[in-house]
Amino acid sequence: MNIDTNLLRNLAHLARLEFSEAEEAKMVQDMNGILGWIEKLEEVPTDGVVPLIHLCEHTNVLRADEVKNHLSRAQGLKNAPQKDSNYFRVPKVLE
Repeated sequence: MNIDTNLLRNLAHLARLEFSEAEEAKMVQDMNGILGWIEKLEEVPTDGVVPLIHLCEHTNVLRADEVKNHLSRAQGLKNAPQKDSNYFRVPKVLE
């Protein structure tokens, strides 16, 4: 595949980009260079290569969930600036 000025202008229109004449010529050259690299990559023999899903084979080491002591409702509300029976009282944020 080869990118010419018309194709670049169509792509630029779709992407809402504008190029000057000099930028346009440079962009055509750069995009054709990128496509050249992609064509070289297609020549690499990949038969028998397993697709890479992750960059490394490390997995997360998670600790097991354990039930531990927690604060009772009374202990949690003990230092609350304002409380209403079993709930924290907070300033109203919606009007």
